[in-house]
Amino acid sequence: MTTVFTHTTVVTVDAGQTILHDVALAVDGNTIVAIGPTETVCQAYPQADTYDGRGKALFPGLINCHAHLTATLNRGITEDFGFPPTLHVPAAAHSLLSDEELTVMALLGALESIKSGTTTLVENAQGIGVYAPELAKTGLRWILAESGRDAILPPGWRPGEDVHAFSPTLREEALQRLHDLFATWHQAHHGLITVFPAAALVEASSPELLQAVREFAEQHDVGYTIHLAQSRLEIESMMRLRGVRPTFFLYAHDFLGPRLFAAHCRYVDAAEIALLGNTRTIITHQAGMAANRAVIPPIPALRAAGCPIAMGTDNNTQDMLEVMRIGLLTERILRDDATQPQPEDVLRETTRGGAYALRQPDIGSLEVGKKADLIVIDTQRSHLVPTMRIVSAWIHNGQPGDIESMMVNGTFLMRDHKVLTLDEKCLIQEADKIGRRAWNQLLHRYPSAPFPTRVAPPL
Repeated sequence: MTTVFTHTTVVTVDAGQTILHDVALAVDGNTIVAIGPTETVCQAYPQADTYDGRGKALFPGLINCHAHLTATLNRGITEDFGFPPTLHVPAAAHSLLSDEELTVMALLGALESIKSGTTTLVENAQGIGVYAPELAKTGLRWILAESGRDAILPPGWRPGEDVHAFSPTLREEALQRLHDLFATWHQAHHGLITVFPAAALVEASSPELLQAVREFAEQHDVGYTIHLAQSRLEIESMMRLRGVRPTFFLYAHDFLGPRLFAAHCRYVDAAEIALLGNTRTIITHQAGMAANRAVIPPIPALRAAGCPIAMGTDNNTQDMLEVMRIGLLTERILRDDATQPQPEDVLRETTRGGAYALRQPDIGSLEVGKKADLIVIDTQRSHLVPTMRIVSAWIHNGQPGDIESMMVNGTFLMRDHKVLTLDEKCLIQEADKIGRRAWNQLLHRYPSAPFPTRVAPPL
């Protein structure tokens, strides 16, 4: 199947940041095969399905390098109580969900991703095999980062708190989940799915687990990931129990390096920044969630030290447009500079930067020979015109609703605002029902817990 987008604007995000006006872009199979004058491209592909691109702009699909899809369950709650959240509930709402309900919440995140322009996601979680079959059906490009920890954790433990013991049994169980997921899903669905290993948390990972994760990645020539320096509590715990800050603990166990993309790095000091840069460790910047946590990570210093930067959402929402906007604004605040970074810089790190982090050089830009992962933006919107600089206009003023179509690997997943791989209405209704039931059940089970807010009644 060949598709030609005619008379359109193409935001290439190539090495020269080229933007082409009034051109055509042709997709044959899963690949971009031509970009040029509309008449020339249409003559070369006379049988193609044509998409009228007048008043539209094509962008590369956005790449989300750090997501927890099932955390959609916590929308409107955990954004407002810090990290780790001070909710004082002895159990997590997730513990009340069946596998089928957990799958619905993951699909809700996938739906939001499609509608907000993300074509590639890293799902970082434990037990992804439960909902991987349904994620595969969405048609998105997935990196399934199966997350493991081998810490023995007491009831009510929160990320960042002290860990005193590790379990070889838990470690073997985590590695077995990883091997099973890899055997079933790696390079499945025409290569749209890859599997990476992940160590969940520095403080909850033994040196033996770190070594196993790194060796798995090297053996299979994939990347790997971890949460790093995401809270002051984590720093304090590592200093108290290990005698070093988290980054130096990872370095001591040979975990840093160019295969690693470390999430957050909110509280790294100057020595850690230099170490991350010297090892060429990649940083995934979750700007929206960092702002929710009242912190601006030192991204300019990490970038200057030599760390490649990619972007991600983290919890509760999968809107990468909002991530780009918050990332741009908070970095300007940190720099005290109203001109740096530019919107094009943030878009590059969200597309080419993500492709680099995920070791997928055939995505991340709109160039001949690259995979056809793209989004179609309606530029003729009241908040976008006049469109002299469409990248700036969209990142500063845009909305996910500006995206009318999106394509992954040459296949439309959404066209004319209609999602083609999910039943949007039914999914939203079911997810709302599940979330309300779970949170109300949790609060009913622990009526004496000093929960700091109210939740809507069940449907």
